[in-house]
Amino acid sequence: MVRRLRFNGTGSDVGGCPSLHEDLDTGEVIVHGPPLTDAEDVAQLQHLSEGEVAVVVPRELLVDWAPKEGARKVRTIDLDEFGSLFGKFEHTAWRLETRRRYASDEASDRWERFIETGSVVEDWPEGSPAKAFRDTIRAQTAQGKRVERVRIVDRPPTAGQRYLLDGARWNIATGEDIRNLWRADADRLRLPAEDFWLFDSRLIALLRFDDDDQLTHVDLITEPAEVVRCAMIRDAAWHHAVPWKQFTADMQSDA
Repeated sequence: MVRRLRFNGTGSDVGGCPSLHEDLDTGEVIVHGPPLTDAEDVAQLQHLSEGEVAVVVPRELLVDWAPKEGARKVRTIDLDEFGSLFGKFEHTAWRLETRRRYASDEASDRWERFIETGSVVEDWPEGSPAKAFRDTIRAQTAQGKRVERVRIVDRPPTAGQRYLLDGARWNIATGEDIRNLWRADADRLRLPAEDFWLFDSRLIALLRFDDDDQLTHVDLITEPAEVVRCAMIRDAAWHHAVPWKQFTADMQSDA
């Protein structure tokens, strides 16, 4: 079976070597770098078996990118506690959205009207969770804090993605900055198929979904190497994603 490898990081600023990968299923770590070739150096190695190759990597590669715990420390929270994070962050909240469908989007009258008309109407009633979220984001961005999202879009977009594309203007009205990226471009950039929020570049909220595309719970992660990895994903995605207004205009011109 082919391993599912995740790139954790590199000790090189240019060529990408040496680098460290992690097996997502076994937790094993794969390191590649320049081989140790000097015969006298190789002779000093203990337990080097036939067929094995020793590589030389900077100590910083392992310090910065190797897992720090035998098992990653994750704290699982419910959706109520997750919602409270948006009123607590100090500077930035950044989201990567990669799914083709979110079941929660289809659980309101807005969805039915969108399917009928192709347009999303903002009419959340007072006291609803969605209205409370909008008010929280509006209050946070009014203080100069940033709320940003990159949404991956298939070609052609799924119904759920079209719903989010049309409804994004209401997010933007509260101060959010939303950009979009075609899935082919995301694949080219090797962005992961993960949905997460990154708060203040220090706290990851990894969203967990069931087989019916329903958000069930959230894992909070503060492991430094994992936070840096998500920050690198953010930087690449934000650099290449297209602002919502331009993205939707390009879609209409291509139609």
